[in-house]
Amino acid sequence: MASSSACSEWQFLQCFGERTPGEDIQEADIISAVEFDYDGLHLATGDRGGRVVLFERVNPHVRTVGMDARAPPPLPRGASFEYRYMTEFQSHEPEFDYLKSLEIEEKINKVRWCRSSNNTRMLLSTNDKTVKLWKVYEKKVSCLSNFNLEGRNNTATGSPRPNALANSPVSLRLTQPLRLPRVTSTEVLLAARCKRVFANAHTYHINSISVNSDQQTFLSADDLRINLWNLEITEQSFNIVDIKPANMEDLTEVITSAEFHPQHCNVFAYSSSKGCIRLADMRNAALCDRHTKAFEEQESQANKSFFSEIIASISDITFSRDGRYILSRDYMTLKLWDLAKENAPVATYNVHEHLRARLCDLYENDSIFDKFDCCMSGRGDAIATGSYNNLFRVFGAWNGTDLTLEASRDPMRKRLQTPAKANRFAIRNKNGPSKGGRANEQSESGTDYASKLLHLAWHPEANVVAAAASNSLYMYCA
Repeated sequence: MASSSACSEWQFLQCFGERTPGEDIQEADIISAVEFDYDGLHLATGDRGGRVVLFERVNPHVRTVGMDARAPPPLPRGASFEYRYMTEFQSHEPEFDYLKSLEIEEKINKVRWCRSSNNTRMLLSTNDKTVKLWKVYEKKVSCLSNFNLEGRNNTATGSPRPNALANSPVSLRLTQPLRLPRVTSTEVLLAARCKRVFANAHTYHINSISVNSDQQTFLSADDLRINLWNLEITEQSFNIVDIKPANMEDLTEVITSAEFHPQHCNVFAYSSSKGCIRLADMRNAALCDRHTKAFEEQESQANKSFFSEIIASISDITFSRDGRYILSRDYMTLKLWDLAKENAPVATYNVHEHLRARLCDLYENDSIFDKFDCCMSGRGDAIATGSYNNLFRVFGAWNGTDLTLEASRDPMRKRLQTPAKANRFAIRNKNGPSKGGRANEQSESGTDYASKLLHLAWHPEANVVAAAASNSLYMYCA
């Protein structure tokens, strides 16, 4: 994996839903999932209000009739990766489990694209309990005119009421020549339809879904179980991992994330709250209670503390595109694992090391339980993850490059030291600001734990990152 421009200077591309200073943010508008499709032509986001919003890439070379036939001027960097709003739909609604007296939130936990052979787009979305398969397609809507009844002209498509002609004057029915309605215009609209609902298979909250490389099956994971589904069958699923002990008092860990291998349809990985990643092969047994490999870094007893197990919990894992590496994110670090080496990661990248002295404060305000996503470039030469103050970090996977970027219109700007209000959880750094800014060098007058960038995604074929900061979606390119 050779280094590229993924860790050079980044520039702002565009923003959707940018908020103005002082604007109140509705809880339902906060983005909770971001995902590119397999070729990067489409981008999907899910929010806490249960909505899924789709964007499509704009072709910069599209030329309309009458345009200058000469060669277009060269495009500025990143112009070929502009996106535009496509459509949105309500994926999930709030529900209530009367048997357990439990409210089920509509919040979208994950969104995953499925490959489609025709012009339709297929994607999976899930909340805490239910996975849905959605079909987004183009629908032609015609506008008709020249109706026989007054008041019917210039109206949208629709048949007249059955009694409309019967109630019309007799003279109109007998003397007026009969006219045939004609189509005056036709427009193409995008429609979304729920094709299948995969429900009633999870007792605990779903934290992950992953589509298999065979494009026929997908997995869904909750705290204690992983189920395998066929995209065509909603009535049944197969339990492939079950870590629930006979006595719940013996429970020592939970499943935090799961992902299929990008090339081998029989292999998947799942992570746990104890910082372990297990690789399983479905060819070995129907129930993969025995893993094929376990990737775990043992912590020395001298470094253990009350917070050790909490910060070791893995919040997200993802495979490299070639399937050779696994990238994992815990609270403090990013770790890159080689599938051929189980006892230690090939590289560790410190993300929140500067917060280690504040773990007690982070525990008291629950920030220590925040779950950050991680992503890797298509070439595998760079990785990224989010942080606080609406910052995200981009690391060179092999060359040691480390950039701290801000989710704003000027991601590379220097963050100058400014006076801060008294804050119990404020983190102050005596070091001056640095260009690009490493975490242990960045000037923090007071870390805003409410402004956290949890979700981001990397374009599969280019150095383009989509980062969700609250209700705004920022896009950057390198």
